[in-house]
Amino acid sequence: MDFTIEHLRQMLDQKKISAVELTQDYLDRIRKYDDVLKSYITVTPEQAISDAKKAQEKIDAGKAGMLCGIPFAIKDNICTDGVRTTCASKMLEDFIPPYNATVMEKLISQDIVMLGKASMDEFAMGGSTQTSAFAKTRNPYNTE
Repeated sequence: MDFTIEHLRQMLDQKKISAVELTQDYLDRIRKYDDVLKSYITVTPEQAISDAKKAQEKIDAGKAGMLCGIPFAIKDNICTDGVRTTCASKMLEDFIPPYNATVMEKLISQDIVMLGKASMDEFAMGGSTQTSAFAKTRNPYNTE
């Protein structure tokens, strides 16, 4: 299946799938594979479904922008209001920001669906998650 944003947008607009169904498919895959892959530090299923329902209302009204209803993982160094943001560091393990980063505000204004916070190297100092305080992310094509 073609999982480009453009293709997902077409599927949503043509009512081949709803934003909630699409989001649930992603959440099911996270639940099925992330114990091994470790690609998320925090998963936000309730928020994702809520975001998807709001997006579907805009889709149904014919007012959907390009990103409306599209599921996203947000890197864990992007502040997300009310959602744990650790920067993959034990020092920030329990930090819950009281605001959104500007980039998050821009994504929210486009009605994206946030699935959760993606793993990363501590404070984004690297590119392999080897310095994450929580887990090393595995390659889905070769988990070794």
